[in-house]
Amino acid sequence: MPKIPEKPAIQADPGRWKALIFIALAQLMVVLDATIVNIALPSAQQDLGISDGNRQWVITAYALAFGGLLLFGGRIADLWGRKRTFVTGLIGFAAASALGGAATGEAMMLGARALQGAFGALLAPAALSLLAVTFTDAKERAKAFGIYGAIAGGGGAVGLILGGFLTQYLNWRWTFFVNIPFAVVAAVGAYLVVREPEGGRNRSPLDIPGVILSTLGLVALVYGFTRAESAGWSDSGTIGLFVASGVLLIAFALTESRVRFPLLPLRVVANRNRGGVYLSLGLAVIAMFGLFLFLTYYLQVVKGYSPVKTGFAFLPMIVGMITGSTQIGTRLMTRVPPRFLMAPGFLTAGIGMLLLTQLEIGTSYAGLILPAQLLLGLGMGTAFMPAMSLATIGVDPRDAGVASAMVNTSQQVGGAIGTALLNTIAASATTAYLTDHAAGATTPDAQKLLQLQGMVEGYAAAIWWAVGILVLAATIAAVLINTGKPGTGAVAASGSGVEDEVKVPVVAH
Repeated sequence: MPKIPEKPAIQADPGRWKALIFIALAQLMVVLDATIVNIALPSAQQDLGISDGNRQWVITAYALAFGGLLLFGGRIADLWGRKRTFVTGLIGFAAASALGGAATGEAMMLGARALQGAFGALLAPAALSLLAVTFTDAKERAKAFGIYGAIAGGGGAVGLILGGFLTQYLNWRWTFFVNIPFAVVAAVGAYLVVREPEGGRNRSPLDIPGVILSTLGLVALVYGFTRAESAGWSDSGTIGLFVASGVLLIAFALTESRVRFPLLPLRVVANRNRGGVYLSLGLAVIAMFGLFLFLTYYLQVVKGYSPVKTGFAFLPMIVGMITGSTQIGTRLMTRVPPRFLMAPGFLTAGIGMLLLTQLEIGTSYAGLILPAQLLLGLGMGTAFMPAMSLATIGVDPRDAGVASAMVNTSQQVGGAIGTALLNTIAASATTAYLTDHAAGATTPDAQKLLQLQGMVEGYAAAIWWAVGILVLAATIAAVLINTGKPGTGAVAASGSGVEDEVKVPVVAH
């Protein structure tokens, strides 16, 4: 393939590494919040008098606002400017967290969670797009995205540790209040340090039909999977939500192909490399979110771990993710094509997941769970880092916000699917096991043992599905992502929409 002429060198921002600290801190806060509240939910439910039927809304209110508004948030970042959107999102997230921590009842809590989701939808795309436009040198970009990828992948597990510690030793309210110092430090630092390249804004009129259709379509999709977990897949309301989501998202795609200034230019997702990233990343998150759920319950209910001990039990996964992202992914990103990191990374994670299909009541943590987590972390860290970079590389700076929003959208939708789909599979397998073995449990001890064994059988059945999903993610990455390794020069943006490949000074196939 012929060399693509280099564009004039862009003067690198001298404060870019300081900016990375505050961007990473904000990303850590958003990712932490996805799991930290789960640990605190039982205590918060009791204190605030939230019914069992409504407790899921503490999680769902956040997920719906965050997932539904991500594309809108990404477009706002392109329109307002990423720095302004980033700081606004941080301040709003801190205020919503303070409201949640001070909640005196169910309505106040659910409102605070919805507000957190809305401001998170501003914050997350702005953070990733700031990173994309700040680091343009291929080697520096690899290092920056290595750090970002480690946080994006491992932050959820850190949330389990922090959530367990705060809930057990302080109070559930601190799982909300802890966001405030994170947000304040990141907002002040970003205001002082972050700079945006000139000419990166998209000042086109806002695509209102696109905003409405995408928001309603994504909300219906996320809520459909959430409802399926509690009401069942054959429930008329669940089916109605999926049908509505399909109609709305098809209408959104048709609208975007016809309007002059689309919310999501179809060239962003039509490119096979970015499409491959969005799809494979979403599938990988399905597997990861299911694992967090099952492993948390396994350690606490079956093994009897405390919340804090459970959180620390996830440390090997965090270590693996950091190592995979910053040591393997970063070092190889400029030397090999992205698919040679992503596909083996997902397969390595799949091997770790495969080990966990062997879970039993008496399984040794050191003998099985620890090595499985290390493999999962190494694989995910290695795959996430080039995926995050490739999802935004080569995009016209004016589209960086919505391209970044698509990364977050694939993760958010993947998380909703993973929690609902794998939990349903586990519950069905558990019920079947209990039905088949109920006759043999004639004493209270035998019945208790049967319940635990049934749970473990359900987890193992669902984890087998997660293994298959990771193999599918690896296959998609290997087949769809065909761009070569990036060169060592500046990454140039492309906005043609015709051949929207990774455009750097040298492309090797």
